[in-house]
Amino acid sequence: MQELAPRPMGAINWLGLWTLYAKEVRRFLNVHLQTVGAPVVTSLLFLAVFLLALGRAVETVNGVSFATFLAPGLVMMTMAQNSFANTSSSILISKVQGNIVDVLMPPLSALELVAGFALGAVTRGIMVGVATIIAMAFFVDVQIHNIWAILYFGVSASLMLSLLGIAGGVWSEKFDHIAVVTNFVITPLSFLSGTFYSAEHLPEAGRVLAHFNPFFYMIDGFRYGFIGISDGSVMTGVFVLLGVNIFLSILCYRMIKTGYKLKA
Repeated sequence: MQELAPRPMGAINWLGLWTLYAKEVRRFLNVHLQTVGAPVVTSLLFLAVFLLALGRAVETVNGVSFATFLAPGLVMMTMAQNSFANTSSSILISKVQGNIVDVLMPPLSALELVAGFALGAVTRGIMVGVATIIAMAFFVDVQIHNIWAILYFGVSASLMLSLLGIAGGVWSEKFDHIAVVTNFVITPLSFLSGTFYSAEHLPEAGRVLAHFNPFFYMIDGFRYGFIGISDGSVMTGVFVLLGVNIFLSILCYRMIKTGYKLKA
C-alpha cells in the first residue's frame, strides 16, 4: 500500500492561491446580475442623467464632446467601487458569519491571502469595466488613444481599491464600519477626482487639492488612455498609483500577518 505523505509545496502555495482566487471569482459570478450587471446599469443612468442635465450647457470639455469626456471617468469609478466592494464584503461577511477560520487555517501565507483576495477583486473590477465600456459604446463615441494607459490605470486602480477593501474588511467589525469607509472615503474621493468635470475648471486651490487625491490620478490616466488629454502628468499618476499600491500591500500584509481583528 502506498504510504500517504504531505503534498510538497514550494516557496508559494500555487494550488492554495489559485483555490482562493477561484473562490473569490465564483463568489461574485454566482450573483453576476448584482455584481456585474447592476453596476453597468448604474453607470448608464449616471451617463443619461448628466447628458440630459448638462449636455446642452456643456457641449465640449478640453476639446472633446462632454459624453466622450464623461464616459471613461464613469467606467473607472464603477471599476473602483466594485473592486472595493468585493474584498471588503468577502472578508467582513466571513468575519460576521464566523467562517473566516476556513481561510486562515489552510497553509496560505499572509502574502498569498492578500494576493488571492486582491486578484479576485481586480478580476471583478476589470469585468465590470469591460462590460460598462461595451454598453456605453452604443451611446458614446468610445475612442482608444493609448491602450497601455488604459490597461495600467485600469488594473492599478482596481488593485488599489481591492487592497483598500482588504484593509477595510479586516478593520471593520460590523457593516456600519465598512459603510463609514464607503461613505466618508471612497465616495467623496471618487466624486472629487474629476470624474464628472475637468480639474482645469477648478479654482487654483481646488486644482492643488485635486493633485493630493490619488483617485484623481487614476481617473486622469484612464481618461488619457481613451481621449489623449489629461489634466495632470500621466507619468506622475503612474508613480503615485505604484507607490499607493506598495503602501497598501504592505499594510494589508501586516494586518493579516499579525492577525489584526482576525484571530481571537
